[in-house]
Amino acid sequence: MKRRTKIIIFILALIVLGGIAMVASTLRYGFSAHDQPTMPERVIAHELRDWASPSDLRGAKNPVPLTSEMLAEARAHFADHCAICHGNDGKGQTEMGRHMYPKAPDMTAKETQSLSDGQLFSIIENGIRLTGMPGWGNGTAESARGSWTLVHFIRHVPKITSQELEEMKTMNPISPMEMQEQKQEQKEEEEFLSGTHAH
Repeated sequence: MKRRTKIIIFILALIVLGGIAMVASTLRYGFSAHDQPTMPERVIAHELRDWASPSDLRGAKNPVPLTSEMLAEARAHFADHCAICHGNDGKGQTEMGRHMYPKAPDMTAKETQSLSDGQLFSIIENGIRLTGMPGWGNGTAESARGSWTLVHFIRHVPKITSQELEEMKTMNPISPMEMQEQKQEQKEEEEFLSGTHAH
């Protein structure tokens, strides 16, 4: 039996055994997004992520030229649309990112940075099933360009500056609770300035 065939059989056996263990555990304890993914789940998720990219995209290079203006545009887009899960610094240490299952990945890590431009583009455009990553593409050239600019930003994330992070904070969406707090603070300030503030 060839070595490659043995390896494939071994991997399939691991997946089957892991699946059985996972089903047994689930039947006993149920599912919870608080748990850490098991080894079989991590292997399956990794493979699904790789298979999610169409073959014609896997080796694709970013067609959008890298300029400071384009990077600024991508940074603003990321802050407004992606940072709620991934964080401005791309490390996924947000309230949303930490509570997903699987958790939002660290974009500065080798595992993400070693993906090809085409794989990153495909993940942004098409999402990854059975994870919290939705597909943002809509099939238009404008959508594709936006996703390619985000690929440049993801490449930039490991060397992002504190100045860029501060700028991104001003572009992050405001939650309804934060909006309410801001309105309350503004109201109290107005009352204080007008002399109607309760003592």
